[in-house]
Amino acid sequence: MKLEFCKMQGAGNDFVVIDNRIARLTPAQIPALARRVCARRTSVGADGLMVADEPQHGGDAKMWFFNSDGSVGEMCGNGARCFGRFVYEHFAAKDEIIIEATSGDVPAWRQTDRLYKVLLNRPTVLRTGWPTQGADGGPLRAAYVELGDPGLPHLVVPVPGLAEMEDYGERLFETGRELRFHPLLPKGANVNFCQVLGPREVLIRTYERGVEDFTLACGTGSGSTVAALQAMGLVAKGAPVTVHNPGDDLIIDCRWAGDSVEELFLTGPTNLVATGYITDEDLQL
Repeated sequence: MKLEFCKMQGAGNDFVVIDNRIARLTPAQIPALARRVCARRTSVGADGLMVADEPQHGGDAKMWFFNSDGSVGEMCGNGARCFGRFVYEHFAAKDEIIIEATSGDVPAWRQTDRLYKVLLNRPTVLRTGWPTQGADGGPLRAAYVELGDPGLPHLVVPVPGLAEMEDYGERLFETGRELRFHPLLPKGANVNFCQVLGPREVLIRTYERGVEDFTLACGTGSGSTVAALQAMGLVAKGAPVTVHNPGDDLIIDCRWAGDSVEELFLTGPTNLVATGYITDEDLQL
């Protein structure tokens, strides 16, 4: 099989992108394709697969997003930013783009050739008193957030000293996996360990559901974390917040109406890494 593709990354979150107007994949074929092409070392390697298709209800393009394990992703913030650039360059050269995603329409704005901004789904669930515990067994003050409907689930777990924790992947991996599969969360959750560095500055390390490991960045995780920390009174409201992910910094602008988040914006860089053909001889669809 020979499939035309491009590989993109946003803040270290990397994706294989396929134009389905050319590939003509059926929905039944995409999960297996995601599992194969996202495998690192044996194929292209990526955190997720995005398939671009004709819009279905007035947007500029339809986005099918699949995690590297083949599961459907409701939404991916960094993926949407990369997808917005892909749509601009392949579907519609407009500075404002409407992406039709599983969790609803996502507006994207071209800021520069490489900088893109998206409107994330607003929190439909935001609970700041979620009970959990740290790697040492002690209690942690956590929050649970769902973005959009169907809701994309996130746990936000403040961890003092995270910035000095060079081996955070080893120290927090088991905690992240346990929380990701917590029995109180029927859909599981992305787990965002974080530390407040200042009133408008946050450090974050995300264990991603579907990837089942820490990733270099998570856009929806960054947005959920800022919204939760602002609700908990740990980060100032009223101005953009810089979120330091291992892959790159992301900017979150969380706009409140009373006690509810009205709009949640994510801005960050995109990078077109490669274009070409997947010629994987072990790929069977």
